[in-house]
Amino acid sequence: MAKNLRSDRPQTDSGSRPAPSTVLDRLAAGPSRAARITHTEHLPPRAGRHAVWPDRIRSEVVAAVQACGIEHPWAHQAQAAEHALDGDSVVVATGTASGKSLAYLVPVLSTLLDGSEAPNGRGATTLYLAPTKALAADQCRSVKELSQPLGNSVRAAVYDGDTPFEEREWIRQYANYVLTNPDMLHRGILPSHPRWSSFLKALKYVVIDECHTYRGVFGSHVAQVLRRLRRLCARYGASPVFLLASATAADPSVAAGRLTGLPVVEVADDASPRGELVFALWEPPLTEMQGEKGAPVRRTATAETADLLTDLAVQGVRSVAFVRSRRGAELISVIAQERLAEVDRSLARRVAAYRGGYLPEERRALEQALHSGELLGLAATTALELGIDVSGLDAVLISGYPGTRASLWQQAGRAGRAGQGALAVLVARDDPLDTFLVHHPEALFEQPVESTVLDPDNPYVLAPHLCAAAAELPLTDEDMELFGPACTDLLPQLEAAKLLRRRTRAWHWTRRESAADLADIRGQGGSPIQIVESGTGRLLGTVDAGAAHTTVHEGAVHLHQGRTYLVRSLDLEDSVALVTEANPPYSTVARDTTAISVLETDVEIPWGDGRLCYGSVEVTNQVVSFLRRRLITGEVLGETKLDLPPRTLRTRAVWWTVTEDQLDEARIDPEILGGALHAAEHASIGLLPLFATCDRWDIGGVSIPLHPDTLLPTVFVYDGHPGGAGFAERAFHTARAWLTATREAIASCECDAGCPSCIQSPKCGNGNDPLHKRGAVRLLTVLLRGAPEAGVPEPAPELPRNPEAPAPAPQAPPVP
Repeated sequence: MAKNLRSDRPQTDSGSRPAPSTVLDRLAAGPSRAARITHTEHLPPRAGRHAVWPDRIRSEVVAAVQACGIEHPWAHQAQAAEHALDGDSVVVATGTASGKSLAYLVPVLSTLLDGSEAPNGRGATTLYLAPTKALAADQCRSVKELSQPLGNSVRAAVYDGDTPFEEREWIRQYANYVLTNPDMLHRGILPSHPRWSSFLKALKYVVIDECHTYRGVFGSHVAQVLRRLRRLCARYGASPVFLLASATAADPSVAAGRLTGLPVVEVADDASPRGELVFALWEPPLTEMQGEKGAPVRRTATAETADLLTDLAVQGVRSVAFVRSRRGAELISVIAQERLAEVDRSLARRVAAYRGGYLPEERRALEQALHSGELLGLAATTALELGIDVSGLDAVLISGYPGTRASLWQQAGRAGRAGQGALAVLVARDDPLDTFLVHHPEALFEQPVESTVLDPDNPYVLAPHLCAAAAELPLTDEDMELFGPACTDLLPQLEAAKLLRRRTRAWHWTRRESAADLADIRGQGGSPIQIVESGTGRLLGTVDAGAAHTTVHEGAVHLHQGRTYLVRSLDLEDSVALVTEANPPYSTVARDTTAISVLETDVEIPWGDGRLCYGSVEVTNQVVSFLRRRLITGEVLGETKLDLPPRTLRTRAVWWTVTEDQLDEARIDPEILGGALHAAEHASIGLLPLFATCDRWDIGGVSIPLHPDTLLPTVFVYDGHPGGAGFAERAFHTARAWLTATREAIASCECDAGCPSCIQSPKCGNGNDPLHKRGAVRLLTVLLRGAPEAGVPEPAPELPRNPEAPAPAPQAPPVP
């Protein structure tokens, strides 16, 4: 039954826009539509609290801000500016559209203005880091608009892979506000630090925007890039203050401190006003189709979101639909365009897709069209989740739970800026986690956002950055404090691999090639695969190397800018996928097989007769086939075999075992044991994002009735990144709550034998066979009876790593 909290809400919004409740009522018109809303949450409007800028802010900067219509700052903006001027590194962790950018821009611009009056030199400088090129470009526009009254005192410029070479030298010599991303800092700026010496010598502030996105392996890499930056700044006599902006997060000062390696002050009391937010949970209906093993099939979130985006566009409601995959974003835009064309051809041109992998000119054109209001609807990946200015949106559709509550609120906050009301709709996928959430809204609306998980001491992360640091400046014993105690074990390994050499008191890089190439900070697993149209040779875009086996294998369907292509061949050596335009009535999904072996058990505790373990494993994965699924319904049309090489991964995992006595107690005989374990594995992977800051696709799992290393029935859940990302460790420490929620999700599902809402997985390499729903419930019930009442104590600060553990594998740093 839907919980409706809308009775006391006003039905009109400020201005001429319809109230969000009115927009939702129109979407839910009709009995079949209304039944799809499982819950409606109402967040009432909130008044803002003003303050005054610190008196050390230059009057010209205050005047420039006032000229933009901002008479007084919010209290958190003034507080953050005060800390910045005091020389304290600070993280502003407040809600979306709370003015975080202005909180750091005002002290930065004031300092740049002071520096411009220095008699010699270029004056103070600032480095701005964004996780995406789009955000950096958007922020550059904002800085230039705000600083226009300040004349040439603020010289802002974007320095990234799209920057023309003729502009780069001017930026190095004259720009004092450089906007870039961690990738360009890692590969372009730090290795060329002598050419940036005047900029680094004068570096006063480092701004790190959307810092909550730096989590997992990517966040761990960025943490080491920032330590290398601090080291080079110290070499040139600078000690910059770090100013961080984050969506609301648990313990933001702790996360920011781990990211930067510095003590960071927290400003988290959001004083900005907020319009009302109506947040609906929406579950697509069951269809008459039958899926694998005869399981009922729910209408896809993709089709449902496309319908809703179409309806919003017809109403004239400016909207963004956030989609978890590039293919999904393209498909939703295509479906919406086709349906809008039936109503009004001019409307079809006002809906588009936005995702990574587009060419730079395509991205810029879409960003401008969205910013100007030319686009009425956009189906976007998380590339648009970050703080790009899309003011004026009325509604946000979220196609599938984005993996964390922090991302959910970040996406919902894209609408309703400038204090206006907004509608957010979470459309559930046919997935255990999504189904659990739309029927347990308290897990979304009554729980805090997650802590950010990153591990800068991960040897797969730290080792290549030690090489990069040594190439920039020879490493000395004094640098060990900056990079952490794990250096002591890694440096001899790097010397043995002939990557570093010790001469007198310093470690030196020994090779001619760039050491920065060793660190793959985005975890993409190599050079991007270029997608080329075979008939014309035209470059359509790129895909990460790590995703190539599953997304651009031979026979895969690839969508780009509303057009459909079939992959004719994938050349892994030359990193090229050749495609031809086609119009197949299906999409494709890759299937794979996985084997796992235990390398080392770090921690092992009893769970009744069974055991709960955490440690290092090696995973061997191979894509073996792909399915063709009918569009809209998801019906399986057939399976095609593939011949792709296996890939190995050394990572971290949590696993649990059960004994024969426990199996007897749970009435699990050998015939259903594999299915019960397999079902429990799938569901536990689906529920882990509730307990760790991860996405289902960041983790993997294996279940085996008799594993050769444990000699018992065993279920593994592992991090899908070399060296681990902290997700399995978090699962180990929250195992009781995590597996309890897993059991509840399976038991409460209305299906008879298992379905995608409980135990079937969209990425199962075995075709979701075997699975046994009731066996999984009984097995987890018995396992949880033996769980320690007090849970598993958190380590302080990390689980110990054994220096005798095997050296990193050749396919991942430190050995190139």
